[in-house]
Amino acid sequence: MRTRALVTAATLTALAAGGLVVPLAVAGPAAAEPSKQREDFNGDGYTDVAVGVPRAAGNAGAVVVTYGSESGVSPARSVRITQDTAGVPGTAEAGDQFGENVTSGDVNHDGYADLIVGAPFEKVDGKPDGSLTIVWGGAKGLTGGGIALGAPTADDRNFGQGASFSDLDGDGTAQLQVVSGRHFWWYSEATPKGDGSDVALPLEDDFLPEDVQLDGVAAGRFAGADSSDFVLYGKRGDGDYLATFRGGPGDIGYQHRVLSDGGTETRSAAIGDLNKDGRIDLVTGEPVGGREAGSVTVWWGAPGGLSTGREPVIYDQNSPGVPGTGENGDGFGADVSVRDVTGDGYADIAVGVPDEVVRGSHAGTVVLLKGSADGVATTGAQTFHQQTTGVPGVGEDGDGFGSGVHLADINSNGKADLFAAADGEDIGTVAGAGAVWVLRGASSGLTTDRITSFNGADFGFTNNTGLHFGEVFDH
Repeated sequence: MRTRALVTAATLTALAAGGLVVPLAVAGPAAAEPSKQREDFNGDGYTDVAVGVPRAAGNAGAVVVTYGSESGVSPARSVRITQDTAGVPGTAEAGDQFGENVTSGDVNHDGYADLIVGAPFEKVDGKPDGSLTIVWGGAKGLTGGGIALGAPTADDRNFGQGASFSDLDGDGTAQLQVVSGRHFWWYSEATPKGDGSDVALPLEDDFLPEDVQLDGVAAGRFAGADSSDFVLYGKRGDGDYLATFRGGPGDIGYQHRVLSDGGTETRSAAIGDLNKDGRIDLVTGEPVGGREAGSVTVWWGAPGGLSTGREPVIYDQNSPGVPGTGENGDGFGADVSVRDVTGDGYADIAVGVPDEVVRGSHAGTVVLLKGSADGVATTGAQTFHQQTTGVPGVGEDGDGFGSGVHLADINSNGKADLFAAADGEDIGTVAGAGAVWVLRGASSGLTTDRITSFNGADFGFTNNTGLHFGEVFDH
């Protein structure tokens, strides 16, 4: 999932070493979420990562994908995709924000993950704003062209604001789900054509408040059943809106529960099995609002769905075992990601704290909280920033280290690696270029051994001032 702090920018993300990240593999035991395939676009058995770069080329946008390997990721094994790329529909135009959000899934069911890219601000004469592009994966990677989907109804807006790919009806085949500003749509298992004939089914309007502005979607087997439930989140008035909807055969979303309405705004969300009970848990980040230093909330999976069993737990920097001290404006929870870093079967939580003071500068940090049988462990947490021994660079005010975080096992060793973005990082005299660091996972946790870092110039972007590389990232 992702984080949105600016209407024009879209989500906080994590750059990936060599191409920012977007692997969408779900944390926790593979058996708990079989519908979520690896983000393997070329079928070589390694998780690939994609990152949205919506500010590229006058906000026309782009996506960078780096292919995983035994040695990790590298700009040498990457591809940059825009709406001017051969086979990709559309035309790159200023303001489209292609790459405002990214996810993946085997949409055409050929065994290769496909890249799913939102451009919610794209404008086409005579059509509602927004589009969603699917770039087909294959043995040669993302070279097979793609299709574009538009809003199903004329009164829609910002179609492609978010997307997920999961098995909502529990028949064993996943399907595409898309969020617009006001609607949630889901498609059948049939491969979309992109010619206007594709039929999307809406969530009934009376299930959502009239004044809600949806921002994203996360789907997972929160009940441990064959079908996935889904969570919609966004804004309502001066606060947030967060609700969970049940999947399964029949009327999708008919059973739903509002988790938060008008409270602290949810800026990011991620899923994984923190306590290894076979049910997926939801983690949301609330960097501003009620707890001014920021917080994250864990919503536990249960047989009846999210929030029907164990009460949710809020963690901040004043919670036992969480490193640091909460101070107004830290932004704890600006972005979150969930996967198993240590290989022990328990998913862990990476938390971005982009305005944390480090040695006198608001340079930012990343905190790793470890999963356990009880949920989130009160010991063993880790913290990393640019002043940490082995991490390249120097932390400075406004860097925003931790503005995006992403956990992904890029070398298939069973331990997720951390992609940490500093989207405000200056590269030499280039202001706000952004950069990303990749820290390797190990049985003891994250390590700086073989750490790498990248920025937009490594992928051929020539105008990097204000690029904020790593700004968009999906979980």
